[in-house]
Amino acid sequence: MDTALRMVLNGGRETADSTRTHSFASMLCDKFTVRAMISLRKYLDAAQTASTSDREPDEHDLLSLALAAYRSSLAEMGKCSLDACPGLGKELRQGLGKIGDGLSIGVSAKEIEATERSIREQLHAWGGHAASHYRQRAVEVKDILILMARAAESVGSRDERCAQQINEVTTQLKTIANLEDLTQMRASIEKSAAELKTSIGRMVAEGKAAIDELRVEVTSFQAKLEESEKIASYDSLTGLRSRLSVEGQIEARVNVALPLCVAIIDIDGFKQVNDDHGHMVGDELLLEFATELKSRCRSTDVVGRWGGDEFIILLDCGMPVARGRADRIQEWVCGNYTVRGKSGPMKLRVDASFGLAEHLEGETMKELLARADSEMYKNKSASRVSSDQSSQ
Repeated sequence: MDTALRMVLNGGRETADSTRTHSFASMLCDKFTVRAMISLRKYLDAAQTASTSDREPDEHDLLSLALAAYRSSLAEMGKCSLDACPGLGKELRQGLGKIGDGLSIGVSAKEIEATERSIREQLHAWGGHAASHYRQRAVEVKDILILMARAAESVGSRDERCAQQINEVTTQLKTIANLEDLTQMRASIEKSAAELKTSIGRMVAEGKAAIDELRVEVTSFQAKLEESEKIASYDSLTGLRSRLSVEGQIEARVNVALPLCVAIIDIDGFKQVNDDHGHMVGDELLLEFATELKSRCRSTDVVGRWGGDEFIILLDCGMPVARGRADRIQEWVCGNYTVRGKSGPMKLRVDASFGLAEHLEGETMKELLARADSEMYKNKSASRVSSDQSSQ
């Protein structure tokens, strides 16, 4: 077990840095390591807080705690992969989730070793794919710059040719001025006019062709950039706005001093759902919850996934109106949800804690979010105390 846990915490950093791909994978694994260590600490703190007796934990308790930390570490790695590369992170998250779901109390040493190899292989493979993905994006940007340089060069070359042709016509006109025969002068003027017309026609045709070619290329690259922007702006699991996108929306509202309230929502006891039923069931529950949350909000509201089992809503109104709307949303999204379990459909009771804060004049986005987060945890604690008293 120690060996397997060390492998998770190391995040596959034993890979050699001999190539750029392996270096990129190591960088990502470092990020996974920090999140994994934070997750492990949270489990240890939770276990210490939950203990109501002075007895030493037995082997079964330690094994259960280690497996829970192991599974949580894998989940954190999956979340980090979505942050590092949204386009490819979903596949790794699902793969690590399946590995975590396969861990149980009766796991053998051989199964742990096989799990270790599987995790390492998935991390290394994903690191290589992510490095390749970003290299391809870099190539596309380079192609855009080359295209722009070629277009500028083409326009410059065309203008140079046209200037030369116009200079030739000017020279011919000066020659005509020295002629004394009117017939000869007329013939020379007609010839020069025809050459000038041909030159201008050629210049127009070349310019149109260059613009058409540039327009096709720019349209193609614009579509790719819009797709990349969409991937970065929306959460791949729920389809809600990503944290990065929501932060941009908050900043925009704060900068113009618009009325704004922020609601942070956290699903109560979601970790237990993952532990009891697996991450696939957890993902389905998140998707259904997000769908209900979005359906209850107005089209002008910004609804996003803040991270893990946390969501966020931006309400363009003052606190009195926002409070009433938040209460109605909470009443709507809390209740029974039907998800597909290992043995068929099953119902899960879902409750959520809300934290609401109104933006104050001169307040930064960070301060606003901190107040909403604090309010959410305050309500979560009050709800937990009320639930404990009811069960006694």
